[in-house]
Amino acid sequence: MSRRCELTGKGVLTGNNVSHANNKTRRRFLPNLNEVTLQSDTLGRAFKFKVSAAAMRTVDHRGGLDNFLAKAKVDELSPAALKVKKEIEAAQASA
Repeated sequence: MSRRCELTGKGVLTGNNVSHANNKTRRRFLPNLNEVTLQSDTLGRAFKFKVSAAAMRTVDHRGGLDNFLAKAKVDELSPAALKVKKEIEAAQASA
């Protein structure tokens, strides 16, 4: 699986290591990814995602997984997160 946050789309960035002698070598900046289980209040189920630490703070700030996915852009979400978003929208529409 790629090193990409499933909720925000944050991925690997590239740059240079610069030595004291100003030599430049390529390096990778990896996102701080964690495997977490998030609870959906609407569906009453838990879902596992590979999420960055920044995304976890955003989920908490927005009031949970349901509220986060409601405001999330579709092009940033992984296929698994997009499936959960559609399930939540369908459950909220029927309720």
